This record gives sequence, C-alpha cells and structure tokens, in this order.
Amino acid sequence: MAPTPPIDPHGADAHATTAADGHGGGGGLPQFETQHWFGQIAYLLVLFAILYLLISKVFAPRLRRVMDERADTISNAVSTARQVQAEAASQAEAAKAEVAAARSSARATATAAAQRIADEAATRKAADEAAVSARIAEAEAAIGKTRDAAMANVGAIAGDATAAIVERLTGKAPSAAEVAAVVKGAA
Repeated sequence: MAPTPPIDPHGADAHATTAADGHGGGGGLPQFETQHWFGQIAYLLVLFAILYLLISKVFAPRLRRVMDERADTISNAVSTARQVQAEAASQAEAAKAEVAAARSSARATATAAAQRIADEAATRKAADEAAVSARIAEAEAAIGKTRDAAMANVGAIAGDATAAIVERLTGKAPSAAEVAAVVKGAA
C-alpha cells in the first residue's frame, strides 16, 4: 500500500483564499482581460514606431555605411593586388627575356671566338705545315693565348650581363666583388 500524503491543517480553502485575495477575486492573467487591451495595443504601437524610426534612421544607415566602406576597401585591395601581380608578371617576363638575350649573346660570342680561333688555327696549320715542330709549338701557344683572351672577354661580358640583370631585378647595383664571385662560381 502506498503511503498517504500528510493532511494540511488549513485544507484546500487556504489556496483558494490566497488566489482570491491576490487578484481581486477574478483570477487569471491580466494580459488576457479585455479591459487592458487598449493600453497594451497603444504601448505596442508606440514602441513599434519608436523602434522602427531608430532602426530606419539611425542603425540601418550606419550599418549600410560600414558595409559600403568595407566593400570599397576590399575592392580597392583586390584591384591593387591584381595590378601588382600583373606588374610583377611583366617584370618577370622582361627579366626572362634579358636573361635569354644575355645567354644567347654569350653563346654567340663564344661561338664567334671559337670559329675565329679555329679559322686562325687552320690557316696557320696550312701555312706552317712544312715548318719545324718548334714553329708548330709556337703557333699552338699563340692559339692558346687567343683562346684565353676570348674566354676573358666572355667572363667580362657575363659579369656585365649579371650586374645588369641584378640591378634590373633588385634596383641596386651589385659590387664588382660580388659579380666576380658569381661569374667565377658559374665557370
């Protein structure tokens, strides 16, 4: 068997009396009583109008201005970034073209020098074929000196091209020692 709840000495009448004393005998919520509806609707309309005016005249324009400024800032940043990117791409293409031109110039100089050396060697060899071996050794020494002079010119041209490329890419001219070290390291 279940235990029975304790008996209240005041009984159920105590609850009914407190409820009747608190609300004037009617009970229920005052929001649902029709005598209060006009005042509630009037306050609702006044508060709605005030909030509408605040939002439409103060908050919405401020929010729109902030959003427009943000959109302008973003579009300016994007256009600047695109412009810088295009500029960098054009500078990279120019640098590639300069490097290719310097390489082809160095190759042409080396080829011309080699051709000149080969022509001189062939001419000397044909003229000095009957000469003694001492004269042949002397001719080979002259050819070696000419080749060394040509290679020294190639080194100077490569140094000048390297200095021009570095100055074009970085905007600062490298020192002669740096250029010499780079050309010597590449050889």
